[in-house]
Amino acid sequence: MSAHSYHSNTKQAKKQIRSIRKEEEEEMDPSTKSLVSESEAAPVRRYRIGYAFAPKKEQTFIQPSLLHHASRYGIDFVPISIPDSTTTAKTLIEQGPFDCIIHKIYGPHWNQHLKEYSSQYPQTLILDPPESIERLHNRVSMLDVFAAFELKPRQSGDKFQSKISVPKQVPVDHYPEGEEEAKLLAGLEFPVIAKPLLANGSTKSHEMCLIFSPKGLRSLLADTNSPILLQQFANHGGVVFKGYAIGEHVQCVKRRSLPDISKERVTALEEAVLPFSQISNSANDEHNLAHDPHEMPPLEFVEEAAKRIRVGLKLNFFNFDMIRDSKDPNSYFVIDINYFPGYAKLPNYEHAFTDFLLNLLSTSSHPQKQKELLQLKEEEGATSFESDVK
Repeated sequence: MSAHSYHSNTKQAKKQIRSIRKEEEEEMDPSTKSLVSESEAAPVRRYRIGYAFAPKKEQTFIQPSLLHHASRYGIDFVPISIPDSTTTAKTLIEQGPFDCIIHKIYGPHWNQHLKEYSSQYPQTLILDPPESIERLHNRVSMLDVFAAFELKPRQSGDKFQSKISVPKQVPVDHYPEGEEEAKLLAGLEFPVIAKPLLANGSTKSHEMCLIFSPKGLRSLLADTNSPILLQQFANHGGVVFKGYAIGEHVQCVKRRSLPDISKERVTALEEAVLPFSQISNSANDEHNLAHDPHEMPPLEFVEEAAKRIRVGLKLNFFNFDMIRDSKDPNSYFVIDINYFPGYAKLPNYEHAFTDFLLNLLSTSSHPQKQKELLQLKEEEGATSFESDVK
């Protein structure tokens, strides 16, 4: 590219940036103008993002605000028709090419379509790889990434004063008898949370309950045909911290959780099996999180935990549930990880998602365009742009 051409293109792109920002400010409510991302970029080219979601996920995530914002920065979201034996929809290959495919569809049929598509278009980014997502379908393997992992201060002055781990958990598919019972339940104190071992997003996979004794466990297993996971319950002030990750971008929010359980209540409910739906309708319903006294964990701490998941499981889109042990305010437990959660609940999710895709695609496919993009951002004073994306 000649110097004359470069400066001509730069001036044109800078003019486009100013025009877009002016239009956005005119359209936005004054109270939200300050939320405009400083890392927005000029559309150096258009990217075609194919998405494959179940109808409910598509309805909640593909909002008009996302389509409008992303389009202004060169990103077009294109729905993918899922081909099957009962329809005449085009194959995934025929619907391409795409610069990137994002998806939350499970099963060997869909995985085969992705495999065939990738053989034809190897340059397309598949986010995320099915083999990475599948590790989250098993509630044991999903948390293996935190095995023997603690964010402890390595030396005096380190920023982390807290540690993070996984509660003791035991998979079980039948009630053990005799010595097997003692071995299985060794170190596991009641109450425990019983969760389906399979976590595939189905309604059944969310059917969880609290068990207060071996008698309750025996009762549950007598009525259950599928394997379950027993996870140690810990009092945590009735609050769960949810970390949402979009690549390296991480946000943390507070949500209601199960209330603390006293020893007296454990004794009183010895033979009970309580679904979460019954527990959530207790006095904890009146708890106002806007005035909740529990402090949020340090963002750096949450980011390090998210990094552990992102790198360990090779995932970009997820959230994780984390609780703080009431017995030790410096001790946290990660209790669940979910793939492609409800991002639309987060303020300004359109900006975070657009920035992530723009940075990733412009770097991986067009290094020269990324260099131009960086220079334009620097000249516009957008200091928050992530210039070290790999």
